[in-house]
Amino acid sequence: MTLARAFPRIAPGLFLALGAMLAPPPTAAADRVDGLADAQSGPPLQVPDDKGRTVVLAAPARRAVTLAPHATELVYAAGAGDRLIATVRGSDFPPAARQLPVIGDGTQPDAERVVAVRPDLLIAWQPAAAEPLARVMDKLGVPVFYSDPLTLAAIPDAVERMGALFGTQAQARPAAEQLRARLAALTARYAGRRPVRVFVQAGLDPIYTLNDSSIVSDALRVCGGVNVFGQAPVVAPQVTLESVLAARPEAVLAGVGRPEDTPRNLAAWQALGLPAARAGHVYGIDADALYRPGPRLIDAAEAICADLDRLR
Repeated sequence: MTLARAFPRIAPGLFLALGAMLAPPPTAAADRVDGLADAQSGPPLQVPDDKGRTVVLAAPARRAVTLAPHATELVYAAGAGDRLIATVRGSDFPPAARQLPVIGDGTQPDAERVVAVRPDLLIAWQPAAAEPLARVMDKLGVPVFYSDPLTLAAIPDAVERMGALFGTQAQARPAAEQLRARLAALTARYAGRRPVRVFVQAGLDPIYTLNDSSIVSDALRVCGGVNVFGQAPVVAPQVTLESVLAARPEAVLAGVGRPEDTPRNLAAWQALGLPAARAGHVYGIDADALYRPGPRLIDAAEAICADLDRLR
């Protein structure tokens, strides 16, 4: 939906919220951020985002809104969780994020609510979903930063960029270096291991998978796994049972919501006649950790590597 089409629905409340946003922020909100007021007189911050744009801030962000759960996790990892004032549904990690006000869904954020909280930075994921709100932010002079890490190596980089946006480099840099060290250890440990053919299950009824452009495939690569549908022409193709059987995967990797989902998934694939399932090689990883391009994906990669090594 374009801004022009959305505007009649949100206009009355939006103008009231605009007035609130442009008013001076409450003293309490300003006082909770230490040492940032003095940064106003310094040079502007210039931070590249994942869409090739350079985002410019007059000073470190103090009142940010995230439009994706992974972005929320990255901000907390960078030591800037106290600078978040709102987020979207599903931003539930770390636990402190559950206390943040919710301004709608990540695909349809509520412009009125966002404007009402007076952000000085918006952190989005996909431009298509954020476009109507981004236009409102542009009119208000609020920078929009797009976060979309596409590889495991990009995750520690993203943590450092969040540190630059919020002025928390002292916390962000060590956190990023720790993630890089864990990735380097994984890469070194599993280099040269026998490749394992893996079916990435993104849905079962109907059956969906992911191709090699997904960050999940990058985690597989680090572990010596080979995505059997890696060359599919779209990121998340629907596939048939016959094509999965023909691909001869040695293992199935699925994101699960609960631990008990993994044995149920194993039983389902056994009933469908998949040889890998009959051998017990159906693995479940916490779906939020697996599909969000945030720090917990490093945890997921470590678990995937261990599973594939047991199969070997």
